[in-house]
Amino acid sequence: MDKQLANEMLESLKNGEMNEYHVPKEVFLTFRTALVEREDFKHFRGIAQQGGSVVYRYMQVPRS
Repeated sequence: MDKQLANEMLESLKNGEMNEYHVPKEVFLTFRTALVEREDFKHFRGIAQQGGSVVYRYMQVPRS
């Protein structure tokens, strides 16, 4: 995964095209780097899963 693909997945979450996106631990750092560069990164919620993967969801109200 590269940053461009990560941004495409984040846009899909934001636009409601996907409810959630599973990020395997092998590409987590690349995905997270793309995420924190966004102005709306506080709207994304990552939920850690057993085994090291993370499930991201987009929230209408940003986290504090």
